[in-house]
Amino acid sequence: MYHSYLFHYRMTVIVLMPAAGDPEQGSLCKGCLPSRTRYGKRDINEMQGVMAFFVGVGLSATCGFRIFVPLLGMSIAHHAGAITLSHGFEWIGSWPATIAFAVAMIVEVIAYYIPWVDNLLDTIATPAAVVAGTITTASMVGDMAPLLRWPLAVIAGGGVAGLIQGTSVLVRGASSATTAGLGNPVVSTGELLASIVGTIVSIVLPIAAIILVALIVFFALKRILRRRAQPGL
Repeated sequence: MYHSYLFHYRMTVIVLMPAAGDPEQGSLCKGCLPSRTRYGKRDINEMQGVMAFFVGVGLSATCGFRIFVPLLGMSIAHHAGAITLSHGFEWIGSWPATIAFAVAMIVEVIAYYIPWVDNLLDTIATPAAVVAGTITTASMVGDMAPLLRWPLAVIAGGGVAGLIQGTSVLVRGASSATTAGLGNPVVSTGELLASIVGTIVSIVLPIAAIILVALIVFFALKRILRRRAQPGL
């Protein structure tokens, strides 16, 4: 379970130390531990916050492939006690939201297998993916001040989701141009698998997820820059 306490912690350290004049006895001493032990609780809380952030960014990235798969995954994970949603975002883990995400996911998956409808959906999915990615990251970063939470969520969550969605639009557009849309189901299947695997990995192995996100972003930027450098392709 990932609890985000990035900026809120409180602790008192009491340890046994030798008493003056009697090395065999001990006495209570506050704050006498080495810094490695004294700040153990803080370090754990901060690590939990970092892990929660990794989960949020990983799930936001999968929003670039399919919008509702990661949202449904978050809702199910919350029910299972695998993640803890930030205050104000508990609605994502409610049963009505779970059912709504499941229905929306089924409709989204089916629609991407309908020729040419998938290209039309891309025009809607791109801004929707940015919004979903922003909400996903914001729901995982804990009780952070709104002044910090939303810029972080927009840049890290919405930015990654929009970048990956934009790359998938280029791939589907190239497939439509070269195969008259016949190759699009293959692209849609790959995106669906990427969204499912990405959602599971983000929740179970957030460090691995953030590494995968970094690699995907790298290749996505490389592809987009190459595309801009050669507009005729």
